[in-house]
Amino acid sequence: MGRLIVSEFLSLDGVFEDPGGSEGTEHGGWQIPLAGQEAMQYKGEELKAADALLLGRVTYEGFAKAWPTIEGAGEFGKKMNSMPKYVVSSTLTADELTWENSSLVEGDLVEEIHKLCKQFDHDILVAGSGKLVRALMEHDLVDRYRFMTHPVILGGGRRLFDGEAKKTMRLTDSRIFSSGTVVLEYRQIKENLPEALNSKV
Repeated sequence: MGRLIVSEFLSLDGVFEDPGGSEGTEHGGWQIPLAGQEAMQYKGEELKAADALLLGRVTYEGFAKAWPTIEGAGEFGKKMNSMPKYVVSSTLTADELTWENSSLVEGDLVEEIHKLCKQFDHDILVAGSGKLVRALMEHDLVDRYRFMTHPVILGGGRRLFDGEAKKTMRLTDSRIFSSGTVVLEYRQIKENLPEALNSKV
């Protein structure tokens, strides 16, 4: 059964908006100067371990515009373009999903996510997609949160978590890169479960 992994680039002040610069925001592209070889290798390993992508509309449209035209991305680019992609959107239609191997998630979100996790054996990655991430959090559908936090304070921009209900997390993995970027992986502690069961979740 697949795991749902939310994997995000973050600034020190919690901004996740437009790290690659495709959205034309004030601080867009902030992550690019901070991307080192270690971080790129980590993201390659992460993608290699994944079976599919789950994306919201804005992130999907940005990826779909960029990835088919990127040259020199090697195996990473090949997998990004060929792997199954599932899009949660109330405005896009299936005919508008022109990126290779893309499908629209329709129907009840909780039911559809459970179906996806049963369909795959390995990770299903969620990148960007702030509105979708908040919906997944609300329904406790996320198995792991991975935050690649970069040594920069932006002072503005959309933050990944803003007004969500309290969630208690447990650190499950961490890495520090020579660039100062830190990867922290968490899982949510289920408040309604005893500690003995939580340690097995």
